[in-house]
Amino acid sequence: MKITYIPILNDNYVWVIINNNKFCIIVDPGDYIPVLNFIKKHNLYPIAILVTHRHQDHIGGIKKLLQSYPKLYIYGPKETKNFGINKICKENDYISILGYKFKIIFTPGHTSGHVSYYIKPHLFCGDVLFSGGCGKIKNGMIIKMYTSLKKISRLPQNTLIYPSHEYTLNNLKFSKSICSENQEISNFLKKTKKLYLKNQCTLPSNLEIEKKINPFLNLNKSFVQKSTKIHKDLMLELNILSTLRKMKERYKS
Repeated sequence: MKITYIPILNDNYVWVIINNNKFCIIVDPGDYIPVLNFIKKHNLYPIAILVTHRHQDHIGGIKKLLQSYPKLYIYGPKETKNFGINKICKENDYISILGYKFKIIFTPGHTSGHVSYYIKPHLFCGDVLFSGGCGKIKNGMIIKMYTSLKKISRLPQNTLIYPSHEYTLNNLKFSKSICSENQEISNFLKKTKKLYLKNQCTLPSNLEIEKKINPFLNLNKSFVQKSTKIHKDLMLELNILSTLRKMKERYKS
């Protein structure tokens, strides 16, 4: 298995999973032309598309790809059923494509039906978790996002994290702003800046690192509680998550 990426739109990545025979699986094609150009340039033939959620920057290229490749299997959660999806998937389903077996993990919070695709050790997590951050939380979805992040945090430590956006640098600057003494964040920030200067992708990350640098996976740590000014509360971690995400949205690097 080879995994590579196609940069699209402003900061999205389309992940491409390729087998030895040049067949491929496409994850979250938010645009059509860059994906088609990549496929043709590398002599690939797409078999399936995996969709994490219904936002346009994740589904925008599906219908035209389906016109070019009408036999495509297109997997997605129920919320994507009107966007060309022909295979609805849900929590704990397993799907087999090209001999690869993916587990569906229900990860709502960014949207009500968001799913992630897990094939050990790879997690394609759309907009629920980013390197150093998490996705925007839909109104009323704080408990669901909290549950989703906890679910991901229980995966094996060596899990590779493939989000759909290049947000790493800004996320790490925010993390550094609330925990200036965390040397792990400082080291990862330096590494990320070097990649940015070379215009290189910062992903995938891995879960072991994220548990050291990502405040959204450290809601019970004192430095996060201090930064959110929430110390004693019956709903401590939920309120920290909500406050932390609002702080991130206000943050200007």
